Amino acid sequence: MSRRLVITGLGATTPLGGDVPSTWDAALAGTAGAKTLQQDWVEKYQLPVTFAAEVAVEPAEVLARPETRRMDRSTQLGMVAAREAWADAGLQGAELDGERVGVSFATGIGGVWTLLDSWDTLREKGPRRVLPMTVPMLMPNGASGAISLELGAKAGARTAVSACASGVEALIMALDMLSTGDVDVVMAGGTEAAIHPLPLAAFANMQALSRRNDDPGAASRPYDVDRDGFVMGEGAGALVIETEEHARARGATIYAELAGGAVTSDAHHITAPDPDGLGATRALRRALASASASVQDVTHVNAHATSTPLGDVPEYTAMKAVFGNHLDEVCVSATKSQTGHLLGAAGAVESVLTVKALAERKAPVTINLDNQDPEIPLDVVAGSARDLDPGEQIGICSSFGFGGHNAVAAFRTV
Repeated sequence: MSRRLVITGLGATTPLGGDVPSTWDAALAGTAGAKTLQQDWVEKYQLPVTFAAEVAVEPAEVLARPETRRMDRSTQLGMVAAREAWADAGLQGAELDGERVGVSFATGIGGVWTLLDSWDTLREKGPRRVLPMTVPMLMPNGASGAISLELGAKAGARTAVSACASGVEALIMALDMLSTGDVDVVMAGGTEAAIHPLPLAAFANMQALSRRNDDPGAASRPYDVDRDGFVMGEGAGALVIETEEHARARGATIYAELAGGAVTSDAHHITAPDPDGLGATRALRRALASASASVQDVTHVNAHATSTPLGDVPEYTAMKAVFGNHLDEVCVSATKSQTGHLLGAAGAVESVLTVKALAERKAPVTINLDNQDPEIPLDVVAGSARDLDPGEQIGICSSFGFGGHNAVAAFRTV
């Protein structure tokens, strides 16, 4: 890395809050975002899982009505987060060269609501009733395209679609864009809005979702011996990343440095992770190498930690292989215990939380860890949030997805 890249703006809309301050406060307090779903389709389709983690603030409360009619819910959430991040970076109304501004915004599924609602319209009412905007609303790059229009970003509008690794992979794509020297600023992040009966039924039938219908708030239990699956969530996270030179020149506030990142693939199974965590191990090592960091520099990890019986152990195996005895000095937050699993937005929101942890020197809490699995002897931040030491340090955000995708981002304090 010849150019130092820094984070100057943060945005989010999550099950914990409608912006970064409310989400961060809730993450420190240990708030459970999952609740019983009230939609009539839950009973209509007799879904085996009746809860999820919906966003705390509906996008229709933030966006203008004409915008919501032209955007799928996933794009709406992405736009809310991106606008907050842009304003937080002090760039709202700024005169920038659009040819040096890029977008890297991810999703795991994209416009599933638009796709399936439009199919229902076609079957029930015929082709003339299908909205002309259906394709740009359902396409996975819808959020990236809409945000690039919003910002006048002409250096590229890229979209990572790598399942649950997408959000972190978008940051690494942004890192690549900025490293060329042709780009000064990138809006990076991820969004997802897939709390729909079809994905819920499909995930439930593959035994991926928790079945704790009687206690949704306690359903996501990373590292707990009684974990039985993840909780579906929705939301978006956004980070403004720019070269340090550009940020300093305009007097921007800097939260942290995006020091490095890496992407690998397991080539093992379409859904199951490599049981030995070999792909995740390579991603962790390469991310640290790209950040010119040693394992001793790492103090905090926001882990993927989905709360599935099979997924949590290989991630620990990878961390142990990379950090060795130093793993005892690394505090681990598993924030999906609070937010649920935001799929393609998970890594983006968790990166926002990692950056906040480094900037505030405070690691968010992991809830629902009543009986830690002895096969996963991590130092988990449980019970209450934990102070981080002063001084320069590295925070890691890891995301892994169906298809064997692994993405790791490394952030450094400033």
